[in-house]
Amino acid sequence: MLPMTKFRFPQGLPTRQQVLDFIAQSDEPAGKRELAKAFGLKGTEKIALKALLRDMAEEGLIDGNRSAFHAMGGVPKVTVLRVVEIDEGEPVAVPDSWQPDDASPPPRIRVIEPRGKQRDRSAALRVGDRVLARTEEAGNGFIAHPMKKLQGGEEQMMGVVELDGAGKGWLAPVDKRVRNAVPISDLGGAEKGQLVLAEPNGRSPRAGMKVVAVLGDPLAPRAFSLIAIHKHGIPFVFPEDAVAEAERAARLPVSEDKREDLRHLPIVAIDPADARDHDDAIWAEPDGDGGFKAVVAIADVSFYVRPGGHTDREARKRGNSVYFPDRVVPMLPEILSAEVCSLKSGADRAAMACHLTIDSSGHIKDWRFTRAIVRIAEVIAYEEAQRRIDSDEAAPHLRHLWSCWALLEKARNARDPLNLDLPERRVVLNSEGKIAEIAIRERLDAHRVVEDFMIAANVAAAKALEAKVAPVVYRIHEPPSREKLTALKDYLATFDRKLSLGQVITPSLFNRMLKDIADEAEKALIMEAVLRSQTQAYYGPRNAGHFGLALGSYAHFTSPIRRYSDLLVHRALVDAYGLEQPRPNADLPATSGLSDRDRADLGRVSEALSNAERRAMEAERDTIDRYVAAWLSGKVGEVFDTRVTGVQKFGLFATIIGLGGDGLVPISTLGAERFNYDEKAQRLIGELSGEEFAMGQILKLRLAEANPLTGALKFEPVDVGEGVQRIERRGGKTDHKARRQGQFTAGKRGRPSNIRHQGRRK
Repeated sequence: MLPMTKFRFPQGLPTRQQVLDFIAQSDEPAGKRELAKAFGLKGTEKIALKALLRDMAEEGLIDGNRSAFHAMGGVPKVTVLRVVEIDEGEPVAVPDSWQPDDASPPPRIRVIEPRGKQRDRSAALRVGDRVLARTEEAGNGFIAHPMKKLQGGEEQMMGVVELDGAGKGWLAPVDKRVRNAVPISDLGGAEKGQLVLAEPNGRSPRAGMKVVAVLGDPLAPRAFSLIAIHKHGIPFVFPEDAVAEAERAARLPVSEDKREDLRHLPIVAIDPADARDHDDAIWAEPDGDGGFKAVVAIADVSFYVRPGGHTDREARKRGNSVYFPDRVVPMLPEILSAEVCSLKSGADRAAMACHLTIDSSGHIKDWRFTRAIVRIAEVIAYEEAQRRIDSDEAAPHLRHLWSCWALLEKARNARDPLNLDLPERRVVLNSEGKIAEIAIRERLDAHRVVEDFMIAANVAAAKALEAKVAPVVYRIHEPPSREKLTALKDYLATFDRKLSLGQVITPSLFNRMLKDIADEAEKALIMEAVLRSQTQAYYGPRNAGHFGLALGSYAHFTSPIRRYSDLLVHRALVDAYGLEQPRPNADLPATSGLSDRDRADLGRVSEALSNAERRAMEAERDTIDRYVAAWLSGKVGEVFDTRVTGVQKFGLFATIIGLGGDGLVPISTLGAERFNYDEKAQRLIGELSGEEFAMGQILKLRLAEANPLTGALKFEPVDVGEGVQRIERRGGKTDHKARRQGQFTAGKRGRPSNIRHQGRRK
C-alpha cells in the first residue's frame, strides 16, 4: 500500500534529505518498496536506491531494514512496542527491537489506549505486553496508538524450577492457563523446587528461559500473594522519593484554625478485627424531631497527599490497596496508610466530615462537608459491637448508631436495592502464616449499620458536588444488558419461571422473584444466575446511576486511604466548597484540590482506576484459589458435594459447595458413552442415553488433584468411568424440561466482580 504523505515527491533517485523528508512525513511504514513507488523508481534506479539506503544506514542517518526505515535515533511510524510501566493509569512503552547504546537509550513512549465504547476493557495493557502501534511525535517525545496486541506479551514468567533425569532445568508455570513446562537455559543459581522469575534468553523460542530472580520456597507463608502480585503486575515497592515525601507530609501540623473541632463527639470506628487501616468513623444523636443528626468522619488524605507529588503519582499508579489473607499492598506508604491518616483511638486526626440530617423516614434531608479535627472514642470490631448491642451492654452513643440505622434501613427497604446476600469466603491464617481454616464470613447487623452510613455519605458527596456543578467521579452500575436478560429469561424457563423483557427491569423485580422461591437450593441457583446477569460496576465522570443500590447518584467518598477514586472526590469537594488549607510545607505541592489535568478530563483517570480495581480483584481471587487448593491438597481422594459452574467441550467446571475453588471434571471421566457439546446451550449431552450435564447441577465428586501453586483443582466421578452421582437436578427435583430447553450461562465462569461493593471493602 502506498504510504499516505503530505506532499508529492519529485520523481527520480532521491537525495539523502528527500529520503529523510519522506520518512518523516509518511504515516505508514517507510520501506524500500514505498520509497521506490513514491519517487517512481524502476529497474537500475531501485538498485541505486538500495545502495543509497545502505550508505545512509552506515552514515548513521537512518535505521531499520528494507521493510521499514526511520531516522537514526528516532522511532518508526509503525513499530512493535513493549510496555515497561503503567504510569498514572497509562502504559509507557519502549521499542521492542531497540538496540541501546550509551548515547541513545530507548525512548519512553506514552501509549494512548482507546477510550469509551471502542475499548475492550479485558484487553487493557499490562507491563510486558507487546503491541503493534502507530507512533507520532508530541512535544519533546513520542506517543503511540495501539493497532494490535501481539502474542508473547508478559515476557517474564513465574514458576517453579524442576530438573529432569539429565539435570536439565524446566520451569513449571504457576499460571494454570499455561499447561506445559518451559526449558530453562540459564538457571542463574536457582535450585530445584524454588519459585523464580524468568524471561526469554533470546528471540528464538529455542533459546529457553533464564532465571532473573529467585523468590524462594513456593509453599512458604506469603508466597501465594507474592505469586499474584507478580502475575498481575501490582506495584508493591514504594520509590524512595514517594516514601520521603510521605514522611515529610506525616510531620505536617494539623491546624485547628480552619478546621471544625469535633473532638468532643464520641465518634467510633467499627471495623474488622484484623483491619490494617481505619479510614471511616461514625456518630449519631437524636434531633428531637424523630430524626437524627449524624457525622461520617473520613480520613483527610487530601491534606497529606497533594496532586502532582511523588506520593500522589504512586497512588494513581496503584489505584487502590490490594488485600490478601497474609498481607496488604497499600495504595499509600505505611507512614500514611497505617499511621497518620488512620483514625486511631484517642489520637487527634485530620478528617473530612460529612454532616447528615436524617428525618424520621430515613431520608437524608440535608448535608454539609467540613474539614475537621477528630479524636476517635474507640475502634471496635464488628463482632464486639454486635455483642454489646445484643447483650444490652452498649453505651448510649453506640445505641444511637443502631437507632439511626433503623431509619436508614427503613429508607433502604423502601428503595428496595438488589438483595443478593451471597456467601463470602474467608481464609484464616495462624501465627505461622499457615491456613487455620477457610470459612464463610459471618454477616452481622453491625456490618449493615456501617454499610448504610457509608452509602448515605457517598450519596451526599455525589449530590453535594452536583449542586456546585463540580466534577464527580461517579461509581456507576448500569442495568443488565438485553443480551444477558435474554439469557436469564431462557434459564428461568427451565424452572418454569417467567421473565418478561417488555417491563422495566428494576432491582425490586429480581428481589420479588427470589422472595417467591421457597426451595433454598433452587433459590441459590437463581440468585447466582441473577448475579451473573449484572453488569460490572466502574468509575466514570458521566452519571448513569447505580442499578444495584437503586440510587440515581452515587460516588465513593469513604475510603481515600485505599481507593484513589475517593481521594479525587475529596479533592473535588475541597474545590467546590472552599475547603483549601494554606500551603503547609514548601517541599510539598500547594493545592489539595483537583489538579488542572484531572479537572479537564476525569474520564482518563476514572478508566484507569476501574482497570486497577479489576486487577486487584483478580489478584485477590487468584490468591484465595491458591489457599483453597493448598487447604484441599491434604484431602485428595475425599468426596465433596459440588455445583456445576461451567460447561465446555472438554468437560465441566465444578465448585465445592460452601468452600469454593473451581475445578475441572474431564469429559473422559463422565462415562463410557460419547458426550456432545451444545455450545449455544452450554451443556454436554450423552449420545446414547441423552444424559445431560449443565450449569447449576449438584454432583458428588471425588477430588483427584489440588495444585497450590496454580490454584487448580481436578475432580472425577466417585466411580470413574461409570458416570456421575447426582444429588439433585435443580432445586431438589429432577428437571426433564431442562434437557429440551438448555441452560443459562453468562459466557464466563465466576461472578461479576463488584456490584455489592457499596460503601466499604475491607
